[in-house]
Amino acid sequence: MPKTIYVFGSLNMDLVCRTPRLPQPGETILGTHFDTLPGGKGANQAVAAARLGAATALVGRVGDDAFGRQLIEGLRADGVAVDGIAVDAIAPTGVAAIAVDAAGCNTIVVVPGANGQVGPEDVDRLTGQLQPGDLLLLQFEVPLEAVILAAQRAKAQGVTVIVDPAPARSDLPAAFLPTVDIFTPNQIEASQITGLPVTDIATATAAAHQLVQRGVGLALIKLGSEGAVLATRDRTLYQPALPVTAIDTVAAGDAFNGGLAVALAEGMGLEPAARFATAVAAAAVMVPGAQGSMPELSRVDTLLQSL
Repeated sequence: MPKTIYVFGSLNMDLVCRTPRLPQPGETILGTHFDTLPGGKGANQAVAAARLGAATALVGRVGDDAFGRQLIEGLRADGVAVDGIAVDAIAPTGVAAIAVDAAGCNTIVVVPGANGQVGPEDVDRLTGQLQPGDLLLLQFEVPLEAVILAAQRAKAQGVTVIVDPAPARSDLPAAFLPTVDIFTPNQIEASQITGLPVTDIATATAAAHQLVQRGVGLALIKLGSEGAVLATRDRTLYQPALPVTAIDTVAAGDAFNGGLAVALAEGMGLEPAARFATAVAAAAVMVPGAQGSMPELSRVDTLLQSL
C-alpha cells in the first residue's frame, strides 16, 4: 500500500501589510501594499509534500468563516486531502497580522483562533486514518498536549513521526522525545531546547547528539545557508546547503520538512533524503512567499541537475 504523509497542525491566513517603515506605538502610517496569503506551518508542510507528488492529508481546524473556506479550497487545489480539517463553530480561523518595512524587517501578531482549540477530538480523527508505514509531520503551532498525544498514538501504530519544533519550546516533557523518530529544529530552536549555543556545524553536532541521547531517533539541525547536521546513535552526517541565491527564506524550513517526508516515503536512504530535502528548501527560497514558493518536483529535479 502506498505511504501517505499526514500533517497535524496549523492553518493561518497571513494578512501582510507592506510599509515604508514600521509604525511607532500609537502611530498610524500609510502602507503601500496588502496581501492575504495562506499560511500556518501545518498547511505549509502539507502543500510542500503534495506539490512534490506525495499522497498528503492535513488534519487541523479552521473557523466557520471566509478565511477558513479559502484556506480549505486552496489546499484542495494543491492536492491535499482536507477531509480531516474540522470547522470550528465558535473560534475564528487563525490569522497572522504582519507588517513588513522597506528593509524587510517585520512585526507579527499571531491570533491562533481555531488552531488553539485543537485537542483530543482532532487527534482521534487523525489516528483513525493512520496506517503502519505512513509518515506524520508535527509542529508546535497547535497546543502541545495535542501534539504529544498525536506522536504517542502514531508511534504505537507504526507511523514514522517527524517533529519540527517551531515555535521553539523549552518545556518539552522528557517522555516526548522518545516518541519522535526525526526531530528537525533550526539552530535557534535547537539552542532553546538543548540549552547549548548552536552557532556552527560543531555546536550543531553537539546539540544533535544531546537530542539523540534524550531519545530522539534522528536529530537533524537545520542551519540555513550552512546546510544541516544529522545525527543518530550510530552516525553523524553533514549536508551542505545548495549554492543558490535566496530571495525569501520564509517557510524554507517547512519546504525542507515536506521534502524530507516525501523522500523517506519513497524509500530514499538518509543521505539522499537529506540532499533532496535541501534541494526542496533551496528551490523554495528562490521564490518569494510561503505556500506560494513551495516547488513542484520538476523544479527540484531541474535544480539538482544544474548543480
